[in-house]
Amino acid sequence: MSTNRQTETPMVEITDVHKRFGNLEVLKGINLTVPLGKIISIIGPSGSGKSTLLRSVNHLEVIDSGTITLDGVAVNRPDIKGLAFERHINHIRQNMGMVFQHFNLFPHLSTLDNVTLAPRKLKKMDKKIARELGMELLDRVGLADKADVFPAWLSGGQKQRVAIARALAMQPKVMLFDEATSALDPELVEEVNQVMQSLAKDHMTMLIVTHEMGFARDVSSWAMFMDGGVVVEENTPDKLFTAPDQERTQNFLRKHLGSNL
Repeated sequence: MSTNRQTETPMVEITDVHKRFGNLEVLKGINLTVPLGKIISIIGPSGSGKSTLLRSVNHLEVIDSGTITLDGVAVNRPDIKGLAFERHINHIRQNMGMVFQHFNLFPHLSTLDNVTLAPRKLKKMDKKIARELGMELLDRVGLADKADVFPAWLSGGQKQRVAIARALAMQPKVMLFDEATSALDPELVEEVNQVMQSLAKDHMTMLIVTHEMGFARDVSSWAMFMDGGVVVEENTPDKLFTAPDQERTQNFLRKHLGSNL
């Protein structure tokens, strides 16, 4: 890690995180810092632990050991149990927007209602204010004209853009993207990437798991290659994607980029 990254304000800190599923150790002592306003991309083959790591950040997966913090507050709190922990993790999740592979929209709600539900229910936001915010966010992702449309009438790319607007409606401190474009037809990937690029320009703190190598290279502040539950290599995107040090990284990028590394 460079000296500059060491002096940046950490928004998410992952320290010596381990996770098992039965006898399979999927995370083997992961360390990662996501600085405020930066975009960190995680790449690697299927089964490398990328999505498990991302899901651990907001406690969708419960780690076995190590620590994860959001803006200095511990996510995993083994010292508190029951309702106290539920309140704690719900507060944490209000500050983390997460976008999944599959959009998870409520089919019985309009696009606008999908976006405004969480701020109204969880933040007790006034309905009129929530609607204004929702329309602003739908306009930002290019879907203001779809406010009253139900998810069944949207394309995959449109559904994912609604999912991004929904996550942004909670005004999170960090956005987590778990293979946000992997379920989309190739022609729809770019429209979602453009929204994520606009967030990058606005210095939204983001942690992105992706198979889109070109996107990761162009948008990221820092890139990390995982394989077999470990961080094999991390560096600036320019260095990682053009001159990686590790043979495992070289082989992966050669396969996915067709380069002569």
